[in-house]
Amino acid sequence: MKRAVYPGSFDPVTFGHLDVIHRAANIFDELTVSVLNNVGKSALFSVEERVKMLKEAVSDLPNVTVDSFSGLLINYAKSKDIHVVVRGLRAITDFEYELQIAQTNHKLSGGELDTMFLTTSLEYAYLSSSSVKEIACFNGDVSPCVPDFVAKELYCKYHH
Repeated sequence: MKRAVYPGSFDPVTFGHLDVIHRAANIFDELTVSVLNNVGKSALFSVEERVKMLKEAVSDLPNVTVDSFSGLLINYAKSKDIHVVVRGLRAITDFEYELQIAQTNHKLSGGELDTMFLTTSLEYAYLSSSSVKEIACFNGDVSPCVPDFVAKELYCKYHH
């Protein structure tokens, strides 16, 4: 059985993330989308809120589960017996950063963890969670960027 993990902050989940999730779900028998609890970053949404939004966003995908973790990805992947990491690339600038992480994970895992890169579909290449948050903060239209229920949560956070 081919299994993979797609880790990320997903703060919030965007159509770009969902594009990668749908495509990875077609490649792997099981895909775990896992929210990183990054203590070094201050997130707009709690880990629990991000997990909840992701579960709603992928509810139509029977082979996708949503989880969360903190600490090193290699330890999380090992605990789940997962040997492939999926990462999305929007631009060449993402590649340099992601390649370094992929090589580090591969080395630290003793060669047990490989990374597969999926390039984001062109229609979502401009998207980032940071830009979505900025648009929502200024009450702009985020409907082309995120599902409706995510947009609602964003506006609630900024304009309660």
